[in-house]
Amino acid sequence: MKEIIIKDKQKYLAEHYPFVGIPKLTDKRQCIHCDNIFTVGNYKVFKDKNGDEFICCPNAPNCDGMVIDWFELE
Repeated sequence: MKEIIIKDKQKYLAEHYPFVGIPKLTDKRQCIHCDNIFTVGNYKVFKDKNGDEFICCPNAPNCDGMVIDWFELE
């Protein structure tokens, strides 16, 4: 997979976030794969050979966590 640089990350989330309740770029999340706590705005996007794009953990490619693997902090 190849990393894509996103210039307007909030707009990208608004258009591609797969769940209800789009987070703000300043919100905090924790990845269940690497246990990292991060700011949503640091997410990365990768495109596979079929052209599908995936919102990934900021630690990617070292972490294989995607947006489904993030949870809100209490």
